[in-house]
Amino acid sequence: MPKMKTHKGAKKRFKITGSGKVKRMRAFKSHILTKKSSKRKRRLRHATTIQTRGEIRNIKRLLQA
Repeated sequence: MPKMKTHKGAKKRFKITGSGKVKRMRAFKSHILTKKSSKRKRRLRHATTIQTRGEIRNIKRLLQA
């Protein structure tokens, strides 16, 4: 059986923290920024964690090499 390969799309989007949480960047920060408030754009800079257990399980499976 060949080795499992890491999903490259997931690898670029998600990181696993030391405690096992899945970290991601927020969406809606790439273009059409003029109509978005400074406060909103500032909040979009920061990473957040994924909360849904099912999502976390799927992402970890994609990232295991």
